[in-house]
Amino acid sequence: MDESSGIIKEIKKKVKNLREKGLNLYPSGFRRDITVEEVVNRFGEMDNDELKEIPNTFAMAGRVMSIRDFGKAVFIHIKDGTGKLQAYIRKDRVGDDNFKIFTFIDIGDHVGLKGQLFRTKTNELTLLASSIVLLTKAQSPLPEKYHGLVDVETRYRQRYLDLIVNDNVRHTFILRSRIIKTIREFFDKQGFIEVETPMMQSIPGGATAKPFKTYHQSLGIDLYLRVAPELYLKRLVVRGLEKIYELNRNFRNEGISTNHNPEFTMLEFYVAYATYKDLMDLTEKLLLYLLKKVFDRLTIEYQGNLIDFNTPWPRISLTDSLKDIGGIAENVLFDNNALRDFAKSKGVELEDNEEIGRVLAKLFDHIVEPKLIQPTFIIDHPIQVSPLSRRKDENSEIAERFELFIGGKEIANAFSELNDPDDQRERFFKQACLRDLGDEEALFMDDDYLEALEYGLPPTAGEGVGIDRLVMVLTDSPSIRDVILFPQMRKK
Repeated sequence: MDESSGIIKEIKKKVKNLREKGLNLYPSGFRRDITVEEVVNRFGEMDNDELKEIPNTFAMAGRVMSIRDFGKAVFIHIKDGTGKLQAYIRKDRVGDDNFKIFTFIDIGDHVGLKGQLFRTKTNELTLLASSIVLLTKAQSPLPEKYHGLVDVETRYRQRYLDLIVNDNVRHTFILRSRIIKTIREFFDKQGFIEVETPMMQSIPGGATAKPFKTYHQSLGIDLYLRVAPELYLKRLVVRGLEKIYELNRNFRNEGISTNHNPEFTMLEFYVAYATYKDLMDLTEKLLLYLLKKVFDRLTIEYQGNLIDFNTPWPRISLTDSLKDIGGIAENVLFDNNALRDFAKSKGVELEDNEEIGRVLAKLFDHIVEPKLIQPTFIIDHPIQVSPLSRRKDENSEIAERFELFIGGKEIANAFSELNDPDDQRERFFKQACLRDLGDEEALFMDDDYLEALEYGLPPTAGEGVGIDRLVMVLTDSPSIRDVILFPQMRKK
């Protein structure tokens, strides 16, 4: 039996004895009137004389994080959802019966306290308790005090425990909440309408990705968890909603890595009568607003790199990035056979007769993307890897598209939307052929969406932003699982 199993056994024994004595280990509620954060904000700068002038008795509650027993007096630290505070419990003040609570309280239990504030000889702000009550008896011990919870596997599987003992984790998720709130605030101020679109779809679309499939018993039909909300959002633009956004959950049946989780959060927004170039300007404004509002600065550190968000950000075509950043010679870049040989020499897996646009995209992912640390727009992607993008008027093989990279990661993908129903039908057909040949990520033929386009989608630009990856960069988190409260894990 390991040490923790022995401790759990002793706690279970204690719980049994206490129940037999008729003690309620899980009483109903406790009305607190102040949090630790509120105490610190209101009284944290006061000295002892000033605290003595406060007549209030405060009711506080939290989890016991430490106990120092001096016989007739006990110091504890309690931790609530906002912070940690010391409490001092004296036998002569709370009474014998109330003081006996410490014969069965352990670290990890929740307690309720009432008392007044003072400062100890070491000047620590402390609650001098007049009463204490057990609110919840914990039946498993917290991780060892000095080493905490460091095992990555355990941290992700037991996020509740991770949040209890690792304050930096709690801070990351508070920042995530503020980031999402600020994004909504930005778009609301810009005159956008927030909308919701179906998460279960009869035809998955909007991205080249393998979907999760389910079955609806009453309707007797297959349904798919959405891989993207794009096609439904563009239906709304057809309807006349000209500036819309959705903060949504997407699901893609793909591998798990530091940058991928099968369930993830996306921001998608659409603007009628705009182009992808307009969205580059809007994206810069969004990130500047976010950095100033949440972090009060325009530089952050991510994995040892100082990232500067001051604008304008570079705008580089995909082919120029392969040449100037990837170091591919121009004579190779524009020779299809030489390019394929070069890609294979770099370990890039190619299908037989892989279209050259796909070769370029795979090479970019392999040798350029990891080098894009500073915010950079990569523009003008091959049309073969952009099945929903508008073609450039001057070059029909290139899409009016950009991707934003920060910290060596793709953060956003945007384009001028394809609104020609005939062109879209042809591209859907090509995608359907790829699916018939075994490409599980290829798009389905979506006749309903094509019918919507027949009614006229105005010139429109749309963008998707990976919220999880953005939060990774802004909180200096090395893995996407560090910014998702409950990441998908392999079965034990």
